[in-house]
Amino acid sequence: MHSIAAYQEQFLNYLESQKILKEPINLYQPITYILGLGGKRMRPILTLMATEVFDVDYKKALPAATAVEVFHNFSLVHDDIMDDAPLRRGKETVHEKWNLNTGILSGDAMLILAYQYFESYEPTIFRALAKLFSKTALEVCEGQQYDVDFETRDDVSIPEYLKMIEFKTAVLVGAAMKMGAIIAETSEENANLIYDFGLNLGIAFQLQDDYLDCFGNPETFGKQVGGDIIENKKTYLYLKAMEFAKAEEREQLLHLYSIQPNDNTEKIESVKEFFNQTGASKATQKAIEEYTMKAFETLTKMQIGEEKKMVLRAFGEKLMKREV
Repeated sequence: MHSIAAYQEQFLNYLESQKILKEPINLYQPITYILGLGGKRMRPILTLMATEVFDVDYKKALPAATAVEVFHNFSLVHDDIMDDAPLRRGKETVHEKWNLNTGILSGDAMLILAYQYFESYEPTIFRALAKLFSKTALEVCEGQQYDVDFETRDDVSIPEYLKMIEFKTAVLVGAAMKMGAIIAETSEENANLIYDFGLNLGIAFQLQDDYLDCFGNPETFGKQVGGDIIENKKTYLYLKAMEFAKAEEREQLLHLYSIQPNDNTEKIESVKEFFNQTGASKATQKAIEEYTMKAFETLTKMQIGEEKKMVLRAFGEKLMKREV
């Protein structure tokens, strides 16, 4: 097995070689721009890693890994338009740097480009990859719609929230890993197990993101700490606080989530205090651990060597200790 750094280097080299330098420049330049903004590249790395876990050269998975990364960034371009976000990874969003129409059209082109990467594979593998990809892409859209719907609802339940983050975030992590299994032509059982590993890890990852958004270190997190509180997002922390809070506390929290002060400092601190007092922050940390353990349980059933299981487990553990 190779190191994460080796996968990253190979993937970035491949991505660089895929730059589209053709007309119309205003369609393709935004694509190069968003793909060049960096990020953790977690999903494509998982595709490469999963391929090697099943004893096939990970370089065979580079086109599929690129499809995953292009699709993920397509979803970010359109998410940023929906959220009217000015920044992505500290840089101007595509629709801000160009315009709204360019953001929509370049995003559309990215979705089509993502599919084209599967054409590198023979028909049987192509069909399996495209089928998984279509299912996943639709679920991501469903997850995004749930997220939008939840903004105007005060009765979101924890199972509903978990379903939303499963579709919006986790299914793509699971699919990224299953693509590696498909390319390696391992058993169906192994392919389904590594999907479940990625899915549960993806849920834990998003819960961790919710937690870090509130309690992360501003110097390492890379985003504004308290952003979800400013936007009144009903995250797992919020839902748990509402579940645990007394009636009077619930009213106070609802009030805090209904205001938009010019200076959010006091609001952020008050909400964080609520999360700690009610036990919501501890409950969120517990849920992160539970989903991580759920992911690790699938490893015991997987038909791979113990050293490969250790590599996957180490990756999961590292992900859960992240500060960014």
